Formats: sequence, C-alpha cells, structure tokens
Amino acid sequence: MKVAVCDEDRESLARLRRMVKEQEPECEVVCFDSGRKFLEAGQHFDILLLEIQMAEISGLEVARALRAGRESTVLIFVTALKEYAPEAFEVSAFRYLLKPLSPEKFRRAFRDACREALGHLASGGEPLFFRTRTRNFTLHREEVIYVESRRRKVDIHTQGECFSVYATMKHMEEELGEGFFRCHRGYLVNLACVAGYGGGFVLLQNGEQIYLAREKQAEFSRAYARFRAN
Repeated sequence: MKVAVCDEDRESLARLRRMVKEQEPECEVVCFDSGRKFLEAGQHFDILLLEIQMAEISGLEVARALRAGRESTVLIFVTALKEYAPEAFEVSAFRYLLKPLSPEKFRRAFRDACREALGHLASGGEPLFFRTRTRNFTLHREEVIYVESRRRKVDIHTQGECFSVYATMKHMEEELGEGFFRCHRGYLVNLACVAGYGGGFVLLQNGEQIYLAREKQAEFSRAYARFRAN
C-alpha cells in the first residue's frame, strides 16, 4: 500500500506519517510539503491524506487535478476548515477529518480507506468516475451490465442499480473499452454478461433482453466468439 501525505505544516506531516506507520507498518509513506510538489511527482498513490489550506495550490485544487487525471486514489482530507466539506465530496473525498485530529477517528477512517484501496486493486483496473446533480460515484467496468442511450444522457445498468448521467454513447464506448460491444445504436453491452443472442436480441445473464441491430449481428457473433475463446 502506497500512501501520500500532503500538508505545508511539517508537524502535521510528521504526525500523520507516524499515525499511518503505527497502524500499517508495511505501508510506504511519502510526504509532500506543498500541493505543487505532490502533483509534480506524478506518482500513483493508493491513499492520499490532504490538507486544504495551502498557500500555493489549495488541497481542493490538488484533488481536482487528481480526479481530472482519472486517478482512483482514496482521498482523505485532514484539515481545520469545516466550511469546505461540501466541495470536498464533489471530488469524491472518502472522508473529511477535522483537526485537531482524534487518533481513534483517524484509525477508523484509515482502516476503511485501506479496505477501499484494496478493493480498487482487486478489481484489476481503474474505476470510472461519474457525477450527477445529486451525487458522485465510481464504478468498475465489470460492474456494468449494459449502457442504454437516453437522448443527452445514458443509463448505466448494474446488478443493483441504474445510474443516469450526462454522456454520449461514443464516450461510454471509449471509457469502457475492450469487452464491451455496441450491439445497437442505443445499447452497449458487457460481453461477460451475455447469456445468448438471436432473433434481434441479446439475452443477458440477469434475464433482460436488449436489441441487437440486424447490421450488427455478424460482427457481434465474431466479437462474442473471440471473447468466449479468451
């Protein structure tokens, strides 16, 4: 597990590093005394402990740059500023801890962050980040069963929930990549979730059916055969 701590206050840096090592001695901990240095390092970290109040680049700016780069880093803000909590969750913050920091609250938050980071590693890929008017969320590609076009939006169907976001089908094809097939202008399907096909439909393992365009049938048959052979 690779952990970054970013805070201009040297005492805070040392204390957070010590708390991480006390809880997870095997963690690699790298400290940065400015947001600029953290971003310039260009390294991937599983967990980032981040102060908001920094002179050159604020913690929120650091977090926005991180998310713009599609980084799945589990983000914990550790700050004395209460008022930025709503903005913190716009960048998919995992926790928002206030200074002076309670050791017990830190232990619980860091333990949960480790579990979240291990889940990212076990999934075998970077998660996809989405934002709606009411929430931010991440999904791993294997969670997506199919995507359905809804004019300016798409519905992302998973086993437990359907998420509606502003996106184009072309964008979703590029994001999801290999293993997904555009079987109809309005549908993009996860080939791992296909149970069978025929008669102008793709049958999914959850029992649903989605359209298979006539002009796509031969190409879909070849793509599905290749997928099954791998």
